[in-house]
This record gives sequence, C-alpha cells and structure tokens, in this order.
Amino acid sequence: MLGLRTIEIEKTGDKLMAIDLVQLRTFVAVAEEQHLTRAAERLNISQSGASAQVRALEERLGTQLFVRTNRSLELTRAGQLLVQKAKALLNDEALFMSFVRELRGKIEGKLVVGTSSEPGTRIGEMIATVCARHPLVNIDLIARPSLGTRQGLKSGELDVGVLIGRPIDADFTYYELTTVQYKVAGPAAWKEKIVAADWSELASLPWLTPRSSPAYSALQAQLFGDKGLELNIVVRYDNAAIGRAALQAGAGMMLVREEYAVQGEREGYLAISPIIRTELALSVAHQSSRKDDPLVQAFIEAAKVSWPEMKLTKAVRDV
Repeated sequence: MLGLRTIEIEKTGDKLMAIDLVQLRTFVAVAEEQHLTRAAERLNISQSGASAQVRALEERLGTQLFVRTNRSLELTRAGQLLVQKAKALLNDEALFMSFVRELRGKIEGKLVVGTSSEPGTRIGEMIATVCARHPLVNIDLIARPSLGTRQGLKSGELDVGVLIGRPIDADFTYYELTTVQYKVAGPAAWKEKIVAADWSELASLPWLTPRSSPAYSALQAQLFGDKGLELNIVVRYDNAAIGRAALQAGAGMMLVREEYAVQGEREGYLAISPIIRTELALSVAHQSSRKDDPLVQAFIEAAKVSWPEMKLTKAVRDV
C-alpha cells in the first residue's frame, strides 16, 4: 500500500506539527497487542525499533502513552484517547491513497494482505493470479489470526484480509469463500473416553483454547455455553501451531479443523468426538469505503478465480 510518511495535524506557534504515520502505526499495534515484542513481530520490525518509535511519538506529543505492568503495556488515559484518533488518521491515510489510485486509474503499488497461516485458504493461488494479471503490483503477505486481520483492516494497516468467523463488522464488505468444518479431538490415549462422552463429560476433560479468538470463543459459547456448560481449560495459547503441538503431545482436547482431526486420527495420535461437528465461514474482507480501490478490486477478482462460488455476504450484529 503506497502511503504517506507524515501528516500535519496541529499548528504550534507558526509551524504545523508533523506526525510520523509509521510511529502512529507502531503506537496502534502496541496498544492492540499490549506487548512490544508481539507488536514488533506484527509490524516486521525489531523490538528496539518499535520501542524507539513509541518513545519518539511520546516526545513529539509531549505526553506518556503507556505504563508498564508486570507482563504488558497498558495505555495511559491520554493513550486511550489518542489511540482512537490515531486509528482514524491511519484510516484516512489509507482512504486518501485509495482515492489517488482511483483517480490515476492504474493498478499499481503495494497491496498488503492479512491472512491466517492455516491451510485451505488458497491464498497462494489468489496471490499468483494478482501477480500474473498486474505485474506492477507488489504484495506484502502478512500472517495474522482473524482478530489481528480485522484490527489491521480497521486501522488501514491492511488493504484486504482473509479471515475465519462471522461477518460482524458493519464497516466491512465480506465475500464468503467457503465454510470450514470443525471437530472436537483429543489424545488417542483417551479414545474410549472421548468416543463415549456426552456434552457434559467432554466439557469436563482438559481443554486447550486460544487466548484471543472471537470466532473460536463464539463457537465454544454456541456449542457448550448454550447448554450451561463451562470448559475445563488448562492451556491457553496464542499461536495455532503451538496449540496443535500441545494437542498432538496429548495435553488435552481442542476444537480443530476437520481435515486436521481426520489426519490425526488416521495417523494414530488423535481421537474424534462423534457428537460434535460445526463450521465457520472463510471470507475475504475489506473496508466498504475502499470498494472502488483498484488494488482491492484486483484481489477480489483474483479471489473469484480461486473460489468460483464466492458470494457477497452482509455483516451481522455480534450478540
């Protein structure tokens, strides 16, 4: 995504204050992750670089944005107020560059795509189609959980995203690609117990769940919460590969994609509950205000090639 480096936002004396948009992006990322290392990984910069950008922004603004706790960084009151303004500025910058591309009528520049690292998205096919059709487009492909993808779309950090879950953002345009099937699986050593277990008995077994995943949490609530059951969660993880490694090692139960559960059962390290099968939508999303952006449209057209049954879906209120 071609972008501006600075924006002038306030007159101080006879000069306008120039705010570095890179520093704003770092500020927003740290605020959302509440952790310098995770924010730096998300932005593909060093931890020291992220720290320096936050300090530089604090010095520029003359106010403290974060306070450090034992394990995280928390926004000060000023930081809480400013982060919303920062997100709005970054979004305005993305919309400005989108309008510039519309005026030029050319499909060129940087396209930033956020996507899950899970298999089955056909992201490689979609990217290949964009590259073949539009050689002047450069693509940054960023692995993000669905929550991080939604945050990046809102802040303008991402142009388009491939994500899993209900279409709950009213400001987004969603295209459903397919539905992803999920099963409940656990260690093969527990097979007899898992196969015979009812809902209550399944909930009482040790569980592995992601630390932050609205889509996963919604599924858990739908499956177990609606029945008045609470999972016995023993491990929370923030990386799907780590979660699957713990599952494969026999640490507990997990809600996993059906193809992974079936593979694990076939290879002898997983057992599958026969009573649970559910699904979530896999979608491409972008800000609705950018529907005419040539870069966004280039990706949507490529997605149609990889997913011929792709369909436009409406956002629904998250309840």
